[in-house]
Amino acid sequence: MTERTLMDLQVIDAPERGRYEIVRDGEVLGFAAYQKTDTLIVFTHTEVDASLEGQGVGGRLVRGALDHVRGLGLAVLPVCPFVHAWIARHPDYHDLDYRNAASKVTD
Repeated sequence: MTERTLMDLQVIDAPERGRYEIVRDGEVLGFAAYQKTDTLIVFTHTEVDASLEGQGVGGRLVRGALDHVRGLGLAVLPVCPFVHAWIARHPDYHDLDYRNAASKVTD
C-alpha cells in the first residue's frame, strides 16, 4: 500500500460496536476492539483484512485509535498483543499505557 493510499484511510470510533475501525471508501478494512471505562480503554483484539497484512494498515489503525484516546484524556491497557507491541515500538505513545503512569506516592 502506498503512502497516498494510507492517507486515504480513516480511523473512526464505533462505540456501538466497541471498536475503532479503519475505513476506506466506506469499507471496513480492520478493527481494534476495546472495552471502555471512565478512565481507561482496554484494547482486547485487533484484526485487519488478511489481504492487507504487512502494508501498514494495522499500524495506521492503532495510531489513529491511540490519538483519539489521547484526546479523550484516557489511559490504555493493551491486552491485544498487536497493540501492545505497537506501543512498545513507539516511545511517544508509552505515556498512554496506564502501567507506565508516574507514581503518585508521597512521603
